[in-house]
Amino acid sequence: MNKKNSISLVVVFLLGFLVIWNELRQVNLNEFLLEVTKVNWYWIGVAILLMLVHWGIEAKITQTFLKKTNPEYSMKNAYRIPLIQHLFNAITPFSTGGQPAQIVALGTSGVDYGVAASVSLMKFVVYQVWVVINFVVCLVFGFQWVSTNFHKLSYLIVLGFIVHFIVVFCLLLVMFWHSLAQKIVTGTFNLLRKIKLGRRLVKYEPTVMEKLENFYEQSHAMKQAPKLMVKTSLLTILQLIVYYVVPYFVLLALHIEDVNVFKVIVFHAFIIMIISLFPIPGGTGGAEYSFSLLFGTFVSVPGKLVLAIFLWRIVTYYLGIVLGLVALMVKPTKEIKELS
Repeated sequence: MNKKNSISLVVVFLLGFLVIWNELRQVNLNEFLLEVTKVNWYWIGVAILLMLVHWGIEAKITQTFLKKTNPEYSMKNAYRIPLIQHLFNAITPFSTGGQPAQIVALGTSGVDYGVAASVSLMKFVVYQVWVVINFVVCLVFGFQWVSTNFHKLSYLIVLGFIVHFIVVFCLLLVMFWHSLAQKIVTGTFNLLRKIKLGRRLVKYEPTVMEKLENFYEQSHAMKQAPKLMVKTSLLTILQLIVYYVVPYFVLLALHIEDVNVFKVIVFHAFIIMIISLFPIPGGTGGAEYSFSLLFGTFVSVPGKLVLAIFLWRIVTYYLGIVLGLVALMVKPTKEIKELS
């Protein structure tokens, strides 16, 4: 990690501490400490195991995409990739650092950098498509739960969905209507040339067009491998379910057992969508706020709710940061040469 990333890491932990401290100020400390002594750590262990499985499934997805070019790519090497990606997603605004870090991690483990970029792109497309599909299902079956009780939060959920939908729509537009996508991009930059504030952005046109062409080439390869897409899609669906169900076991650890599992999955999916709107790394602040509102419907004791937020963030966020730092220090077992 460079100096800038190290500073970002310190800032992330500082922001997290400030948010938790602010939450603790609003509850009785003795009540909070009493709830800590009552935690069933077995269920926290299950929640941690699910996160490890979540990253393991993503590692398997990486292996699957590399099967043709790097068939001997080990699980040890593959498991490093999602952890490193989580680390850099966690310390960069809008999770922008994860993909570049993933490409570098693949490259340093022997994968050709062109192949690494291709794998990263394909994973991103599959993941985004299924995030949106999954969210549509959650909206259909669970949005009424939120809109009835949390009107303002429901606007954030819808806005998050719109943002992700636009991303997926643009990806599919490039894949299936490339000529139109080119015209839209060219027209956008032509418009920017006429706007004073937009002229500074025109210099990025060659880069954008190059990335557009690269994505189209990779998407063509994806369309030529339907079995690969089906397999990675099924793995991605499983990965999302495993991740979304984690808060259920956090609640069980706090002896909150009368909980609808499907409702937990829907609420967690909504929270993740809301977090994506916040420019602060990890959605710090927005994550805790949305969790307290939604899961506060299950937890009536203030001290227990703060503890639930604390445990949830440790398991789903800070654990990945720590393991990502470990993954950075672990060198690949061997160089894997790309097959010709």
